[in-house]
Amino acid sequence: MFLKNRIVLLVTLIIFLLASCGAPQEARIVRHPEPVDYNGYNTYITAPTYNPDSDDPWQMDLRSADLTGIDFSNSLDDLYFATFDSKTIWPSPELMPDNFDWQSIIELGEDPGLGIRQLHEQGISGEGVGIAIIDQALLVDHVEYVDRVLVYEEADNISGGWRAVSMHGAAVASIAVGKTVGVAPDADLYFIASTMCNQGTYESIDFACLAENVRRIIEINKSLPEERKIRVLSMSIGWGPESKGYDEITAAVNEARDAGIFVISTSISDVYGLKFHGLGRFPLSDPNVFQSYEPGSWWQNIFYEQGLGVDTLLVPMDSRATASPTGLGDYVFYRQGGWSWCVPYLAGMYALAVQVNHDITPEEFWSTALETGQTIQIEHDGKSYSLGVILDPQALITALQE
Repeated sequence: MFLKNRIVLLVTLIIFLLASCGAPQEARIVRHPEPVDYNGYNTYITAPTYNPDSDDPWQMDLRSADLTGIDFSNSLDDLYFATFDSKTIWPSPELMPDNFDWQSIIELGEDPGLGIRQLHEQGISGEGVGIAIIDQALLVDHVEYVDRVLVYEEADNISGGWRAVSMHGAAVASIAVGKTVGVAPDADLYFIASTMCNQGTYESIDFACLAENVRRIIEINKSLPEERKIRVLSMSIGWGPESKGYDEITAAVNEARDAGIFVISTSISDVYGLKFHGLGRFPLSDPNVFQSYEPGSWWQNIFYEQGLGVDTLLVPMDSRATASPTGLGDYVFYRQGGWSWCVPYLAGMYALAVQVNHDITPEEFWSTALETGQTIQIEHDGKSYSLGVILDPQALITALQE
């Protein structure tokens, strides 16, 4: 009997130690925002057309639109530039082009591409690594990441319309840790909802409030076990010396760096001296084939005129399907992306790197990514261009393991 009690006590102690050392904490969710309703947001009487000379990324915005009765039969080329979601109501088949398969477009867009899913199959999925995101209000219970959210807090500046979930928060969270969309689907997510200090215009942004959010992430990180620390912070926003609150945000980011947190933002070149850019892709091309990619749609003209330095890391940006804020199981396909989509992608990739090399630094990660990346040749207007360096996740992870 004595021996049996000793065994029970030992097993209980082992379970306690396993639970308290390296296991994720219980989720702390301050609010569960409701989905938003985009019904009536986009209305059309006739089929819209795509103008390649326009800078408007939303000229083919079909999200949650009721397209019943609209004739798209001659609009195949236009539809390949469309943004749409799970609640888009498409016309009957006889009013649609034969070759337009929106289901396949979403399915391909959900794939993070570049062989990322093959890493997941090998167990390299960000498990045990914390990713923090500061962004707009999140649809916390979306199926893509509901099991990954360990902390959801809302900054003091969240009020009024800012309390409604945004397309931005759902997108960046799913790109980072989404179970089908994400780069690091088993990473822990710590999310601070904020206005991003935006009071209407970029000039009105006071980055001092963003600095407070960064320091909150640092505080959360102090309470985490060493095995599950936050190692990367994703913020899809940038600042410069002319920005209000520049000194405050710079100081906060430096504090995060000292705490072992890689802060990835659109100001990464100013903070770390690193450069990235986003890739485009035809909606039906294979996201895992490097030759499927081209310069992102919003900057490709600049590329064909000026080129791109070999010290710039390229990651997927356009033709991505992400979690949609319109429903817990809804998705949205964004034909044109922006740097906002690149930042969480890079954060997810860093989480994979940390999983296989816990002592990795941002500088080592980036230099290895540039050394192992791929360069492809693309054709445009009868000329050949060298496009690189494209992130090669499998080659990067292999190099870090070795």
